[in-house]
Amino acid sequence: MATTNDIKNGTVLKLEGNLWNVLEFQHVKPGKGGAFVRTKLRNILSGKVVDKTFNAGLKIETATVDRRDYQYLYKDGDDFVFMDTTDYDQITVPGATVGNAENFMLESQMATIAMHEGSALYLELPPSVVLEITYTEPGLQGDRSTGGTKPATVETGYEIQVPLFLETGTKVKVDTRTGEYLGRVNE
Repeated sequence: MATTNDIKNGTVLKLEGNLWNVLEFQHVKPGKGGAFVRTKLRNILSGKVVDKTFNAGLKIETATVDRRDYQYLYKDGDDFVFMDTTDYDQITVPGATVGNAENFMLESQMATIAMHEGSALYLELPPSVVLEITYTEPGLQGDRSTGGTKPATVETGYEIQVPLFLETGTKVKVDTRTGEYLGRVNE
């Protein structure tokens, strides 16, 4: 058992039978009354974000979460197969757990998977990935300075908005949290 003084960003708490990931926390000591800890928690399974306040020194139950780097191998139906590069063990992660990360994953890419009691809780990708544009409408002469965007399909099949001057075959950097175009990658 831990206390509210042990809360840090990334800590996983067991509350009311659910697992909650601490996104933000703040220790508050008002002039009157007892100290307390204000937190923002995300339910690991549903993704719901809530604000919760704990009295200082309150005993809380933390969950043991093992975060490891895995290499993405392939998609098997609705599931995804990953391999631990240290011992070559393979694990299957349900599509619901992978969620939107599927739009940014290429085979042999590394991802961090949080495991609790043998089941995958969530998957973390790097903040940005480099993907190649597989299809976009050709840009017209003079489109380079207008600042407009057009849809482009990247190699994972995901569609993003890119500047008008980009063409098919261009490698671009994409934000894995928002799906936004971050820039062109010159190789």
